[in-house]
Amino acid sequence: MTETSNTVPDLEDRFLEPEGWRWHSFIREGREIRFGSIFPKDSIPDAVVICLPGLGEFSEKYFETARTCLDKNLAFWIMDWMGQGRSGRYLKNPQKRHATSFQDDVDDLHYFIMEYVKHACVHPDVGRIPITMLAHSMGGNIGLHYLHQHPDMFECAAFTAPLFGLKATDKIPLPCLLPISALLRVLMPKKYVGKGSDWDQAMRPFDGPDALSTDPVRVQVHTQWFESDQELQVGSPTYKWLHAALVSCLRASRKSLLKHIQKACLISLAGKEQLVDNIKAHKIAAALPHCKLQELSESHHEILMETDNIRDQFFQEFYALIKENIIDRPETLKPF
Repeated sequence: MTETSNTVPDLEDRFLEPEGWRWHSFIREGREIRFGSIFPKDSIPDAVVICLPGLGEFSEKYFETARTCLDKNLAFWIMDWMGQGRSGRYLKNPQKRHATSFQDDVDDLHYFIMEYVKHACVHPDVGRIPITMLAHSMGGNIGLHYLHQHPDMFECAAFTAPLFGLKATDKIPLPCLLPISALLRVLMPKKYVGKGSDWDQAMRPFDGPDALSTDPVRVQVHTQWFESDQELQVGSPTYKWLHAALVSCLRASRKSLLKHIQKACLISLAGKEQLVDNIKAHKIAAALPHCKLQELSESHHEILMETDNIRDQFFQEFYALIKENIIDRPETLKPF
């Protein structure tokens, strides 16, 4: 893993590294993790946003989101999950998106927060600066488990198109699906799922029903970074990743887990979703004690990379979540 990219794609400034951005890394139990952060230049932030990216994503993809948060006086931190971005990779072929278990990602996230984020979230003039979660897709699954296991860390959390179920498997009953995926995990754990392969441009169509965004510029940002910096590239998931994802989705759906998550949550769903299971997301939203559900009927999966109109709708609700649970309630905040 290297700290920074030597090759920068030809993108608009809003998609490039903001001034003041800092790269960091750590090693936990042999897992090498890269992360980045930025704070408002001339003010104390109202809150710190910890962004949890989706499958195959990388910190550079979220530079525009970081700028959007800075505009609202919010600090921004993001971590590349093990197996993608410039964090360590599991296999000799770095393109294979492998996994051990999603619990390892939860533990990486906790180490990241305890060893780095929380120390930066204390200011001599105001004391503790509260943190909020912004989680996309797979990051939403990991983030939900984190809220359950570490209930006092975040003040609130927002999820965009969370991976609480896979649309590709939503017709197969779990009692059948899990034994099949478990068998495949044993027989061919490092093989690509189905017709999976190393990364190729065709994996991210720019238009049509399978496109991940309807914004003609933002939809290509992921691909342009991959083409410019091959070390960021990651292909399809393996069967072991698939089984880990299905097990984590099953655990996330348990009402016994959800009822204990007392933090305010926002779940934003894409109306033209092709990857994750919105029906399961609806059920989880209904079971969470303090959850608002936002449905963006014209959005594709990558809500944060959508058109200004769709993106602005999400951020309006996200800022409202922060204002209600952090800015307007500073007396309720507790030390870490």
